[in-house]
Amino acid sequence: MSVLGNALDFLREFGIFDVILPFLLVFAVVFGILEKTRILGEETIGKVSYPRKNLNAIVAFVMAMLVVAAIKIVAVINAALPQISLLIIVSLSFLLMIGIFMKPDNTLYDKLNKGWLTFLMIIMFIAVILIFLNVIPANENQSWLEFAFDYVVEFWSGTLVATVLLLAVVIWAIIYITKGDTGKEKE
Repeated sequence: MSVLGNALDFLREFGIFDVILPFLLVFAVVFGILEKTRILGEETIGKVSYPRKNLNAIVAFVMAMLVVAAIKIVAVINAALPQISLLIIVSLSFLLMIGIFMKPDNTLYDKLNKGWLTFLMIIMFIAVILIFLNVIPANENQSWLEFAFDYVVEFWSGTLVATVLLLAVVIWAIIYITKGDTGKEKE
């Protein structure tokens, strides 16, 4: 094994992947959300108001410690984040391939209309949900995604699956019909 491989093994045994990195991730995300939303209030110094950093830090610290204490949650985070990173790399590669065929003065964002951007965001959201369902165990033998897939395959002709499909078609029809004209003039 290489020197870097030995270093990673040492860090793994030290607990950096099971304690320190999940703690830092949860702390940073929670602290950032609390700072941005200012849920815990503001303090005014002069005429400028600032978020309450001390309260935000305490709440973020407590939540990060509780997440690290829950070993199953840390295992889900450790299993899901590399797969989400792979999804991001695949998406970036796809965008790079599209960028090869575009003119230098155009950007992909300018070319895609709002409908396509919404569609791509929905696809990415569904992919992230599927990744998490795949790493959260339903029982000792399978994940929630495997459990749901096996259920659908086993009871494909059942009432529940037919009801869900009918509901999806009805919701799609309602959205399609009520979308209507947006009031824009046609060119």
